[in-house]
Formats: sequence, structure tokens, C-alpha cells
Amino acid sequence: MFLAAIALSAALATACDNSSSTKETTDTATATSSGTATSENSPTANARATITIENMAFGNPLTVAPGAEITVANNDSVEHSVTSQAAGAFDVHVDGQMKKTLIAPKQAGEYPFHCVYHPNMKGTLIVK
Repeated sequence: MFLAAIALSAALATACDNSSSTKETTDTATATSSGTATSENSPTANARATITIENMAFGNPLTVAPGAEITVANNDSVEHSVTSQAAGAFDVHVDGQMKKTLIAPKQAGEYPFHCVYHPNMKGTLIVK
């Protein structure tokens, strides 16, 4: 009986110590869905970011974690690209009414991008 009480006390102490790491995970998942990103799951699940192209525009800057998977949804009827100003960071071309995926750079920073077909279309990807 005495050993069972000690084991229960140890289990409760361990559970209390892990509560802060659960909070950090929740905060991280929520942070990756800020800006124009959308979450396809609950905020505590793996949040997914989306750049939505609509009316010849990218929308607000998007903030994601390094290496995050980003869906590019082209709601226009013409092809667009999401091409970084920094050579080689990312370049995705998406036909009208289609979706593709890109991976965010692993280096933190701000990444301005544009559409190679419509140079007036500009956006910013923030990685942190």
C-alpha cells in the first residue's frame, strides 16, 4: 500500500511538470496559423498554412514556422506563381482554380515574393 502511494505521488508530480510543454505546443500550433493562414484542424493539431490567391492578389503577409508546409490555393482563373525575391528560396506555379504545396525556408526571416506572370502581385512570407 505504501509503495502504491509513492508511485501515485510520482505520477502526479510528473504530470504537473509536463503541463508547460503542452502549453508551448499549443502556442506553436496557433502561431503557425496566423496571418492569412488557415487551420484545417483544431488549433492544437498540426496547423496548416494557406496562401490564397484571389482577385489578382496574395492578401496579408503570412507567418509560419521554418520548414512549414504551405498550401497555395489559386482561386483565380489564370495561372499564378509564388516566387521568392531571394533566388532559390521557393518558386511554385499554380494553374487557375488549382492548389499546390510549397515548403517554407528553414532560415527565419522575411521573404518577399511575387507572381512572375503578374509582377504587380506581391506578398510576404514571414518565417519565425
